[in-house]
Amino acid sequence: MLFRHLKEIMLKYKFQYFFGILFIITCDALQLYTPGVLGRLTYDISNNSLTQEKIYNYMFLVMALAIGVALFRYLWRKLVVTTSRKIEYDLRKNFFSQLEKLSTNYYHHNTTGSLMAHATNDINSVRMSFGMGIVMIVDSSFLTLFTIYRMLKYTDVKLTLLALIPMPFIALTTLIMGGIIQGRFKNVQEAFEDLTTKVQEAFSGIRVIKAFTQEDNENISFAKANENNLQANMKLVRIFGIMFPIIMFISTLSLIAAISIGGIMVINNEMDFGKYVEFMLYLGLLTWPILAIGWVVNVLQRGIASLKRINAIMDEVPEIVDHEEAVHIENLTPSIEINNLSFIYPNTDVDVLRDINVTVEAGKTLAIVGRTGSGKTTLANLLLRLYETDDDSIKIGGHSINKMTLEQVRETIGYVPQDNFLFSTKIRDNIAFSNPSMTQEKIEEAARVAHVHDEILSFPKGYDTMLGEKGINLSGGQKQRISIARAIAKNPDIVIFDDSLSAVDTKTEDSILKYLKHEISEKTVIIIAHRISTIKDADEIIVIDDTRITERGTHDELVALDGLYNDIYKKQLLEDKVNRD
Repeated sequence: MLFRHLKEIMLKYKFQYFFGILFIITCDALQLYTPGVLGRLTYDISNNSLTQEKIYNYMFLVMALAIGVALFRYLWRKLVVTTSRKIEYDLRKNFFSQLEKLSTNYYHHNTTGSLMAHATNDINSVRMSFGMGIVMIVDSSFLTLFTIYRMLKYTDVKLTLLALIPMPFIALTTLIMGGIIQGRFKNVQEAFEDLTTKVQEAFSGIRVIKAFTQEDNENISFAKANENNLQANMKLVRIFGIMFPIIMFISTLSLIAAISIGGIMVINNEMDFGKYVEFMLYLGLLTWPILAIGWVVNVLQRGIASLKRINAIMDEVPEIVDHEEAVHIENLTPSIEINNLSFIYPNTDVDVLRDINVTVEAGKTLAIVGRTGSGKTTLANLLLRLYETDDDSIKIGGHSINKMTLEQVRETIGYVPQDNFLFSTKIRDNIAFSNPSMTQEKIEEAARVAHVHDEILSFPKGYDTMLGEKGINLSGGQKQRISIARAIAKNPDIVIFDDSLSAVDTKTEDSILKYLKHEISEKTVIIIAHRISTIKDADEIIVIDDTRITERGTHDELVALDGLYNDIYKKQLLEDKVNRD
């Protein structure tokens, strides 16, 4: 059903729509009395029976009808248009909530620009359908039916039927054009997606574009996306350009019939002149509903096309959800067991990890090293259940993470990712991200552990300093340390550092590690790193190469093995010596 994701929202506002539609119908009904009043006025004039008292009566009736129409028009606008905004609000909130529920893999196949287009243009189109779209449907339908009824009852049946002959052709035109509009509007939205994606990528990567002096090429690329968007919109505009003149031409045939045939009937005394004037005024009232047919088709077809696109996202089922047997474990021990873990990314056939077996006791530190692309970060993502694994391949405190609630798994683990994403808000809010009501004392304590407190205070606004997009106004090392502070402030039982000290110098690194060793000594820690200096004091170090664990032991044991770890260690010693020299 097209409205499956709107059903609950629509029911929520059913009374507002009921009274809004009632006021539209009342407004239309009041408009229909005006032609009758003017028709009687014309009759009195033509028969020389108009008196001063009648003039005042007619003035009063016209004024009263105008005030009534104005009042009820204000009421339906307030109810229907306001309610459509509330529907837009609820739909956008549900849409955002759905995006948060979707698994990481979904975002590998859908661009930010595409999702932004859905969240803006598509939802706006749905809102228009439930606002002015509803108004035009009700208004045009009831005004047309009421007008035709009064034309048949109070004017002339034969003349009315002749004037209505072109109407079926209008219905046929809108039926044919409606399908074309929906298809072309879908193309417009897809072109807008591409344009939004292009702009978003350009702004996010502006430093890379400038560094490689690719402004001209990016301008050409943007121009192509912009041109495609223009052409898609122009195709839609052309169909409107054809539809509205056709509808107006067909409706004009009714006017021609009324003038010619009605005029002859008046001349031949087959119809009273007052009735003729009333009939012409009723025919004038039909002009808006006929014109509105084109707008209704436009707005509704846009809304339907957009709602179908939104439904496609709302129908997506998250890959990672709480299992039926998932429970919250009380007094969970922060030990980690990984048994025979193998993993292949969805929709690929390339092994990322094979036969991984690791045990980390509570309060111990495990370090992971290996070549780029060996699967180290993937292992961290699997611990967080960002991807699905076999039922018992990963356990925390002896419990399979698949049988724990997602909330508990992710609350237990504090993660410092290697991309160090920061939000465009205050530094304090970034550190207190896990708990917005966190005290300033705890925020500063976490910043001290991450060795970034003094640098934050050196900013003019300190912890109230606003960050640019992704923390663009900070250095790489500052972003890494604020990310560490964010994880520390969460106070998790397990902390994962994913190459999170790569952008700081070795002296600062040593200071941070000393603080961390003291402050999180009771926590289970996993450190993923390329620098041997970062992980040499870990309780156990594993080396992942070609998807498997090829070496394990302490720093001294791995150096003695003379394998990949020793090769990395020797190269880094040589690099340090060169840098010192």
